[in-house]
Amino acid sequence: MTEANRDAIPFEFFASFKRIETGNPIIALKPPLWAAATHAIVVEDTLHYIWCDRKIDRRWCIRHATAPISDITNITQDPRNPVVEPSAEGFDDQAVEYPFPFLNPADGKYYMYYRGKGETTPEQTGLLVSDGDLGEWRRVQRTPVILADAEHEFDGASHPSVAVDGDTIHILYTAKATKSFGEGLTMGHATAPTSDPASVTKNPANPVFTGSGEVWDSKSVRETELFKGPQYFHVIYGGFDGEVWRIGHARTRDFETFESNPDNPIFAPSDDPEAFDCDGVLTGQILDIGGTYVMLYAGKKGQEWQTGLATIQEN
Repeated sequence: MTEANRDAIPFEFFASFKRIETGNPIIALKPPLWAAATHAIVVEDTLHYIWCDRKIDRRWCIRHATAPISDITNITQDPRNPVVEPSAEGFDDQAVEYPFPFLNPADGKYYMYYRGKGETTPEQTGLLVSDGDLGEWRRVQRTPVILADAEHEFDGASHPSVAVDGDTIHILYTAKATKSFGEGLTMGHATAPTSDPASVTKNPANPVFTGSGEVWDSKSVRETELFKGPQYFHVIYGGFDGEVWRIGHARTRDFETFESNPDNPIFAPSDDPEAFDCDGVLTGQILDIGGTYVMLYAGKKGQEWQTGLATIQEN
């Protein structure tokens, strides 16, 4: 695929990712610690990983690492880690996690929406900004930019992902309400102008997506990742059948009508009972690195989640 090709990316492309043969997990911590919620962004010849570690007490911090785009598993951790920690008080005083970095074309700065959790507040979405050093971030404001203020978001409005389209930032997030909506996890949509990424407006049709109607994602939909193609916005999401998390794909033009991939789920846990991702997979962020497509994902074994990598492999 090239920029000149304006045809819709076919469904089968999204079902073509295979685990790298060696090197997984690419970012991991010794259990019972987690190294997950990893996202990345390409800046010139460097891939910047923004990943998170979870402590035994469920406290999350945000970390930064880099790798050359010519060898993206050759990862160097930032000596300043953790680069973002929970605040002393506020909506994110317990955990900062699930950061999604992106370049804002309006001001040339890098932003990250992220999950913030307070000791006495639900999961909500905050916003960070960087002037270019992706190991240095500051809060845009001390309050959330996506609040958990609807019935289907009673327990959370977080786990954001982003696609910029013109002067509009499209945000998908996980809406959490454990006392309703099945297992309590659905997909919300919101927008913000590139001129003011903190000014977020929720889609009045939320939740815009609750699953394909099939068994594999019938209980919950979460950690929805946006990938913008030439004709569609593509949604890579976690689906739950009550026992196992798998990764699925749907596409939309307007965030109102969604077409599910007939090959769903497109990515499933490993068949190897010793693999780090044998019990579940989530967080499938697709990246175009110089025309080569990769997918970062979280893999579960036992109770722990670590970060893996899959690629489109030639037959």
